Formats: sequence, structure tokens, C-alpha cells
Amino acid sequence: MQKKKRVVVGLSGGVDSSVAAHLLLEQGYEVIGMFMKNWHDESVTISNECPWMEDSTDAMLVAEKLGIPFQAIDLSLEYKDRIVDYMFAEYEAGRTPNPDILCNREIKFDIFLKAAEKLKADYVATGHYCQRAQIEKDGATIYQLLAGADANKDQSYFLCQLDQLQLSKALFPIGHLQKSQVREIAKSLDLITADKKDSQGLCFIGKVRLPDFLQQQLKPKKGQIIAIPEDLPVLQNYAVPAGVDPEELEEADLEKMALPLSFEPGQGKVLGEHNGAHFFTVGQRKGLKVGGTGKPIFVITTDTRQNVIYTGLGETHPGLLRSALFVPNTDIHWIREDLRLEIGASARYEARIRYRQPLVGALLIRKEKGLFVVFDTPQKGIASGQFVAWYSGEECIGSGTIA
Repeated sequence: MQKKKRVVVGLSGGVDSSVAAHLLLEQGYEVIGMFMKNWHDESVTISNECPWMEDSTDAMLVAEKLGIPFQAIDLSLEYKDRIVDYMFAEYEAGRTPNPDILCNREIKFDIFLKAAEKLKADYVATGHYCQRAQIEKDGATIYQLLAGADANKDQSYFLCQLDQLQLSKALFPIGHLQKSQVREIAKSLDLITADKKDSQGLCFIGKVRLPDFLQQQLKPKKGQIIAIPEDLPVLQNYAVPAGVDPEELEEADLEKMALPLSFEPGQGKVLGEHNGAHFFTVGQRKGLKVGGTGKPIFVITTDTRQNVIYTGLGETHPGLLRSALFVPNTDIHWIREDLRLEIGASARYEARIRYRQPLVGALLIRKEKGLFVVFDTPQKGIASGQFVAWYSGEECIGSGTIA
């Protein structure tokens, strides 16, 4: 009789990972449930909620109901080192981090994976809405990261930084299901998580007031809010010239389109004051507390060195829209290493810069300094520090951190 493959499933205390564990049992795996405790500080969560304690209890009750071994693992030191400190540093530098993507790369499929391997696990599994497939190419197995079957819940974007080794060890048991089907399965099993709401807020921290969280380390600092007029010449650099093939553009011209906006002192009109440029991000509307402008105002860029926020009036302000972005060489990541673009090469894909954003056609152009992503239609709110992910159909091919 063949020995069962062992899987450690990350039981988060939610319905998705609960059903994932059940499905693995049905498929004949030996399943161990493990809860990751990654955060201790309840002072920045909302009201009286204590998310990790409640989630840990629910995870334990699910494991008990399913009849699988259960243990908790405290990864709070690693989480602080790899995720929280990264967040603080990125916001302080005026960039917009995505902790959920880093959490998957650095915690769930690295630290957690290593803990599972100590238990002699063959795989780790999570409740992500995505799918894994594999193909054979030139005698080698290549793993594919595919979108989840539920288009409204597809979480492949959050896993866009995984590599071949991590994917080879990963299972996504609910990726072929709709969310409604997952809840139905949980109800049929009478799991305590069946009707539990989806978690909100930062990965593993819970419902957090982000300004409160950031102010633990980043201190308020008064600065100017400046409105930039729509007709400023520098704003015209951010679109592909009419009738021009992006592939024919020089690297310097691509850089003008793709790198973040910057303004000279004295440009624009002072509208008011803010409490710290590092608390704001490109595309943000809330929190500026400026009235009497006639149109809503949006952040179009921030200067954390000078502590200035530059804004534009109205949703159609050209400073909100960019046709291209740039990923430096050190930040380019290919899930499909076999499709890596060499310098001078280009390829058409579809891309997104945030979760649940519809995919949009894009041309990827590899140059000496890095990768340019030129969109078919200008994109709103491209911010440094975000991740861009590119797809071929349902498959996520690679990703990168936006400069």
C-alpha cells in the first residue's frame, strides 16, 4: 500500500482554509492543520476585536471537527522583520507597499513551508482562490500559477512573487470552486467557520487603522498640499505619442513615461496642510481635508524628502494617469523562468497593478536598466512600491515592484 502524501494546511480560522483541509482529506492526503500567529499587538486593531485569538480558536475547532492534528506556530518575530519593518520603510520612502504579496512570498511559502518540512510534509496548502498546473517542457516539469475559477475572488495576484520551487510544494484545494460552493461545503460539514465573514485589513493583523499603525513609527509632520494645474508641460510626458509604436521609443523616452512624477519648487498652488507625506499614496482622495475646490482632489505624487503632497483636481487630471511603468532589473520576477525576456526583447501580455483590477493589454519591453510595461490604455494611480503582475490568459507569468 502506497504511503499517503502529507500536507500541512495553513488553517487561518476562516472558511476557505477550513474547506481546503476537508478537500485534502477527501483526496486521500494525510493532513495536519497549522495556525500561524504573526501578530501580538492588539492596540491598533479596531474596537474590542482580538482577531488572532478568535481565529486560532476557530482553526482548532475546525481541526477537531475534521479529526486532524492541529498545532499553532508563532512567527511574529519573522513577520515583524520581513513584513512590518518593510511596510514602515516603504511608506517612509513615499512608496506604497503590498504586505499581502510579501506575506505569501516570505511567510506562508517560506518560513511556514520550512516549518511544514520539519514535520516531513510533502506540501503546504492554503485557502487561496487560485490554481496550480504543470506542463512538461524540454524534459523538465514547469509549474503554472493560474487564476481561480471564481473571477470575483481570484487571488493569483497575491501569489505573483512565488517561484518554481515554492509552487512545486504548494496546493490550492479550493481554486476550482466558487465562493458560494465553498460556503455550502462548510455548512454541510457543520463547520464553525461556515458563515464567518471574510477577513479584512492587513495580512494576519486583522482590521487595522492604517494611519494608527503607521504612526507607531512614522511621526506626524506638517507640510504643504499643492494643486498642480492640468496644463503643466511635464504632464504631457506620461502618454505614448500619437501614432508612435512603443517599441520604437528610446530608453530615455520610456523612462520619461514610466518614472514617477516630480515637480519643481514653486509649481502649483498651495491648498492647505497635511500631517505627513508618508501617510499618503498616489490616487488617494480621502484624508486630505481640503474643501472649496469645486472638484474632488487626488494625490498625484508625494515628495517625502520635502514633505510635500502634489494633487490634481478631478478624476481626469492627467497627473493621475500614466501609460507606462518601470521595474528595475533587481525587482523583475518570472514565475515562468522559461519565458524570461532578454535585453532588447518584447512580448505582449495582460497586466494589473492591484487586486481585482481588470487585466489590461500591455507591451513588456526589456531594456538595459530593466523592464518597461506600456499599457494599451493609461492606468490610474500607479504608485511606486506596488506590484505589477502580467498574465497570458489565466496564467500569471511574472511580476515586479514598480519603481
